[in-house]
Amino acid sequence: MNINEVTKNIEVLTHSSIRIHSMYGTIYVDPFQVKEAFNDAAYIFITHDHYDHYSPEDIRKVIGKDTVFIAPDRMKKAVAADFGKWEVTAVHPDETYVVNDISFETVAAYNNLKPFHPKKNGWCGYVLTVDGNRVYIAGDTDTTKEAKAVKCDIALVPIGGTFTMDAQKASELINHIKPKVAIPIHYGTVAGKPEDGEVFRRLVDPEINIDIKLVF
Repeated sequence: MNINEVTKNIEVLTHSSIRIHSMYGTIYVDPFQVKEAFNDAAYIFITHDHYDHYSPEDIRKVIGKDTVFIAPDRMKKAVAADFGKWEVTAVHPDETYVVNDISFETVAAYNNLKPFHPKKNGWCGYVLTVDGNRVYIAGDTDTTKEAKAVKCDIALVPIGGTFTMDAQKASELINHIKPKVAIPIHYGTVAGKPEDGEVFRRLVDPEINIDIKLVF
């Protein structure tokens, strides 16, 4: 599938709540403030345990009969306690995995100086291989050496500042890793301002396509 079709199949429902329609079924990452009961998830990826990324209430709106969870290792017990009937795959940063039909890599997600996301917690972003394209979903992170080493076609990166990179730092990361498409997330509600998306667009090299999916 070409990159434009894959990009069209990526939705940012709100904040960092992502839904991807793919040949493997519907993939969710950090479902949060989900407005409808879709109950169509083939896979649910969790980046870390903060309330706006791991929300059992919202997961119950998307979980399906055969959903598989992927979550950082230190979250496995919590996810199993909340959703014990479903399979949970525990992952560590900077590894490669194949779970059922989907292959993905984990990328360490952490703050360099801020205290909100310590590296020792083992929280993760993900590079998913979706219909022939590499899709990087960064999670809550700063511009780290691991993020700068990512190879991807599509990158979803936080830009809201406070807890993560801001638009300036996120644009520097995107200009370094040079995906074909960049999608800003994690701004306009919990952190950052709605206009941060346009700030990000102006700062990114013009040869990189910016797809702003959050609507305020």
